[in-house]
Amino acid sequence: MKYEALPSTGQESAMSDRRGAHAVLAFAMVAGAAWLLAAPLAASLVVGVGAAFFTWIAGAASGEPAALVPAPVVDLPDRTQEVIDAVDDALLIIERQRITYANHAARRLFGAERVEGDYRLALRHPVAADLIASDRETGDPVEIAGLGDADRRWVMSVRHVEGGAKLVTLRDRTDSWIAERMRVDFVANASHELRTPLATILGFIETLNEGRAVEDTAIRQRFLGIMMGEAKRMQQLVDDLISLSRIEADRFSVPQTPLALGPVIEEVAGVIRSGLREGGDRIELAIESAPEVRADRVQIGQLLHNLIGNAIKYGRPATPIRVALDQAQGRVRLRIIDQGEGISPEHLPRLTERFYRVDAGRSRSVGGTGLGLAIVKHIAERHRAALDIESKVGVGTTVTVTFPVISRESLS
Repeated sequence: MKYEALPSTGQESAMSDRRGAHAVLAFAMVAGAAWLLAAPLAASLVVGVGAAFFTWIAGAASGEPAALVPAPVVDLPDRTQEVIDAVDDALLIIERQRITYANHAARRLFGAERVEGDYRLALRHPVAADLIASDRETGDPVEIAGLGDADRRWVMSVRHVEGGAKLVTLRDRTDSWIAERMRVDFVANASHELRTPLATILGFIETLNEGRAVEDTAIRQRFLGIMMGEAKRMQQLVDDLISLSRIEADRFSVPQTPLALGPVIEEVAGVIRSGLREGGDRIELAIESAPEVRADRVQIGQLLHNLIGNAIKYGRPATPIRVALDQAQGRVRLRIIDQGEGISPEHLPRLTERFYRVDAGRSRSVGGTGLGLAIVKHIAERHRAALDIESKVGVGTTVTVTFPVISRESLS
């Protein structure tokens, strides 16, 4: 706080001298005037002394320093809007049911034109409106759904501030909610996928232990064959789960090794052909000259195995499966094209979800685990490649993976 300065010692002495001079002058003038008016000498002296005294007192009063008072406070600009705009969460300050301040996040959520009036018109959510209308503060943030979009999840808190206003905070928890839902669905789906073959194996073991099936060689061999198939299915599922976990763990680590995709495609196609009892010649390769890409050779091989394997499983028998590699718009493009039954448009956005199947019964019958395209998606993401699936019912499906091109000079 700022105060006025006191007079110095020198200043006080000068002021005292001036008062003395003024008193002497007043004495001389008044006493002289009285004597000239024929007043007795004694009376003139008394009147002069009185005039000098009152002049001295008046000078002392006028020379006293002013009382110390605080200097006036300079009005500072209101920084409330700037402060709340710096917060990532949506913030509203509400007074008498009206929104007086809204930050950028709140304006994006509700719309700039709706955050300038009654808060109930902006939120349009009964639970949120009731929380704000109540006189109590939220001890813990309250979870609400459907604010803004139906699929979004928020945690909301209400705090009272000075002057009767309320500070409303909305934190977007949609990503956390989706991750938790995916985790729950994953555990449920994995448990279901493992429970079915385990139940089959246990049932046949119990039957074989009864003794009658052991005596019949044909029945025994059929049971053992089914058990072997179910055990392999579980093994494939576990292998895919482990592979998916490893790929997700490395998703932030972009491969740096330069790789030509043409030789890898030829190698994988040869392995798949040799493993087919018939129809190996269905796989047709159309490999053009293309630049190298940054890639993990093992994961690229896995991606090709999954995509070509899906084309074989779900394509119509005796129809060709075309694997094409070329360069388009400065990127390396890999395409796997089959002539199968195709996929309806409503299924396309969910094909890369874990355990999602268009036809669950058919997928299990051909040995699918429901994780193949999920693995392909994560491999593409790790390689910063774009994955696109196009399909037309009755015509077939085309899966395209587009890789960014590199040059050897950029690897330094």
